This record gives sequence, C-alpha cells and structure tokens, in this order.
Amino acid sequence: MLALRLTRGAHPLVLMRRLLLAAASAGVGFLLLCTLGYASGHPAHSSSSVLRLLWCAVPLAATVRFAVAVALTDPGTRPRPGLFAAGLGPARLGVLAAVSTAVSTTLGSLVALLLFLHLRGDLTGLPFDGGAAGFLGAGTPLPVAAVLMLLSLAPLASAAAGGLALRSRPSTAPGAQETAELLTPAPAPTGLPWGVALTAAGLAVEAYASRGSAGDPLPLPGKLESTPASVLVGWTLTAIGLAMAGPGLAHLCGRLLQAVRPGAVRLLAGRVLMDEAVRIGRPLGVVCAVLSGMIAASVLYTGEPRAVGPLTTLGAVLVLGCTTATLLTSAVEAKQSRARVAETVLRLGAPVSVLRRATALRVLVLLVVFAPLTWVIARLAALPLTG
Repeated sequence: MLALRLTRGAHPLVLMRRLLLAAASAGVGFLLLCTLGYASGHPAHSSSSVLRLLWCAVPLAATVRFAVAVALTDPGTRPRPGLFAAGLGPARLGVLAAVSTAVSTTLGSLVALLLFLHLRGDLTGLPFDGGAAGFLGAGTPLPVAAVLMLLSLAPLASAAAGGLALRSRPSTAPGAQETAELLTPAPAPTGLPWGVALTAAGLAVEAYASRGSAGDPLPLPGKLESTPASVLVGWTLTAIGLAMAGPGLAHLCGRLLQAVRPGAVRLLAGRVLMDEAVRIGRPLGVVCAVLSGMIAASVLYTGEPRAVGPLTTLGAVLVLGCTTATLLTSAVEAKQSRARVAETVLRLGAPVSVLRRATALRVLVLLVVFAPLTWVIARLAALPLTG
C-alpha cells in the first residue's frame, strides 16, 4: 500500500519515467511472446527459435538496467530521517523499490499480452488481414506456463535488480565532509584495461563470425535462422567491455579538463566528472556500444534490398531507447547527489553561471572523447564484413 501511495503522489517526471519503464517492459514481453509464437508455429525450426530467444536477452538487459536507474532516482525511496524513524531503513527501502518496479513492469507485461493476443486473432479475429499471423504463430495453441514464465522475466529481474541497488546505496546524503572531499583527486576506476581487452575480444569474435560469408554481410535478426549466434556473443562482449571502460574514460576526461593550469570552471568540471565517473561512465559506455552497433549495421546494409523486419526494428528501438533513457536518468541521479555541493559553491559566492559553464564543459569533453570512439568501434566491427 505504501508503494501505491508513493506512486500516486509522485512528481509528473517520476511518473513519466515509470510509464517509460512500463512501455519498455511491454516491448520486451511482446518480443518474448513473439518468440514463443514462432516456436509454436514452426516446431521444425527449433534452432531458429532458440536464436530468437537469445536475441531477446539484449533488450531485456537494457530494460533491467533502465529499471535500476529509475529506482535509484525515485524520490520516494531516497533515504530520509523521517523514513528511518518509521522503520524504513535500507532493507525496507529496497523492498519498496522492488514493489514499485514490479508494479510498473507488470503493467507493461499485461499490455504486451493483450496486444499479442489481439494480433494473433485470439480476441476479436485477425487484424491487418492476417499480416502478422506468420511470425506470431496464429492458430497454434500456446502453453500457458511458458507464457506466464516469459511475461514474468522482465518484472522479476527488474524488481530484484532495483531492490538490490537500493540496498547497496549509501544511507546518508552528501554533507560538508563529502563536499570537502570533492577537492581531492578521486581514485581512478580500475576497469579500463579489462574493458579494452573485452572490447577487442568482442570485435575478434565478430570478425571470426564473418569467415566463410564470401563478402556477403551478415543478416540482421529479422531472419534469425541465418544469423550466427557468435555475432550476438561478440556484440555482447563489446558492450560489456565498453561499459567497463566507460568509467575509466570518464575519469580521464576529468583529468584532461584539469590539465595545464586550470581555472575555477575547469577545475570544478574536472573534479565533478572524476567523482561521477562510475555513475555516468557505465551507461555512457553502453550507449556507445549500441550506437556503434547501429552504425555498423547501417554501413553493412547501405543499398541492400533486404528489408529489416518489424521485430528487429522493435528490438533496436527498445535497446536504443532504454540505454539513452538510462544515461539521462543517471545524469539526473548525479545531479541529485551533488545538490549539496552546488549549494555550498553558491554559498561561497560563486555565480550560477559557473555551475552552468562547468556542466556544459563536462558534456562537451565527453562528446569529444566518446563520439570518435563510437565511430571507430563501428568501423572496426563492419570492416571484416565489408572487406
């Protein structure tokens, strides 16, 4: 009941983030149900059905990561003295976040079920003259247990991840000590070498998957029966590697801002970027991986007559939308965490324009570093397939 009361009285922006999470859960649930429908209608193509299910893991992971970001920025689960006095410590706040996340994602799964049944013709007859009957397995029975299991994947995984993230979050807001610690060089993240190694391994796996294709580009997952599973493995390794390398790269960006006799604006921007390297760098690395994959696909399919299927388009929109929303939500979380620092800087007499220029400078240096990196990774991924 407390989770429902907090949801009803939440800020409009908070409600918008929860609606976006429900929409992402609906998209993932629809993809999973389409995979089940295809498997029921094509029992002879079991390997293709398994490959379709593996590709659904990518948008599912992006949705779960977005759910964690939404839970961390929810004002209703923020540690406050009043909640502690009422017995809501970190453990119960984690349960509250899990329930709120489960409500949003379950709503999305129910919408996905209704849409899937409608397109299959199980409710009011086949719409669109039966155009969607082929890949939905219309006319074939669906196992109820499998439907329930697939629809529960997004709610259960999102609720568990959101609850664990809230339990591990510090229970106190940043105060004067944390504001003073902003003036010392934060410790550098240690995942940069491993991230570079995993990214290189992912590119190598994708290059190995292109062997024997005789210059023909690998098909997108619209026709999964001809897409090697090693492509998914290679792209996943690349995404994990960029996510691990992102904090280290963001930390280096902060150091670059403070190089060669920095002024007040560059010093503030660099120190804040170094302090928020882990929070911002990971989602930024994932966005870099997603954009590089899409750029590589656009290079491969320039002038190709093969049309991208609707499920491929839906999966791409889900992954890109969830990763971008996660990055923006993490930026909101970072702004909330340094609110006390901003208040202290303003009390010291600094004008508001200093904070704005520092923010713009951080965004600019991140674009200068990550945009070329995205393009280079995309070209390296597409090079063995176009050569």
